[in-house]
Amino acid sequence: MALRNIVTEGDPILQKKCRPVEKFDTKLHTLLDDMAETLYDSGGVGLAAPQVGILRRVCVIDVGDGLFEFINPEIIESEGEQENVEGCLSCPEQFGITRRPKYLKVKFFDRNGEEQIIEGEDFFAQAMSHEFDHLDGILFKTKVLRMLSKEELNEMREES
Repeated sequence: MALRNIVTEGDPILQKKCRPVEKFDTKLHTLLDDMAETLYDSGGVGLAAPQVGILRRVCVIDVGDGLFEFINPEIIESEGEQENVEGCLSCPEQFGITRRPKYLKVKFFDRNGEEQIIEGEDFFAQAMSHEFDHLDGILFKTKVLRMLSKEELNEMREES
């Protein structure tokens, strides 16, 4: 495993749509392992392949319940809305309030090419929505209702 560099806002790769994964091989496994290590090292909750310079439909997420690996994810059901604070490893020190689905049902493949279906609510649904947007070249800032100043963010953190 190896740490990968996280691409930041302004790099054109973050605005491109990713291609589906077709080969479930050791190269994919290495990418997934490296992305997990990079995610944990960064202190984030999600990381998509374009954020490490790879235009493939792959992302990893851990909101505290263990690591989930998503390959070629597809949202098959979405319900409700939630507004929450959101940030992004590719937009360091920038946070805003976004509106995301409260519930998602997702079809995806695991690292071995087996089709899976998962349901997620609240923070997990928010994280999936955020990371899946990366796979279509969409940064969270395009979904922000209002950006937050550092002072506002600190006040919100103190209140919770």
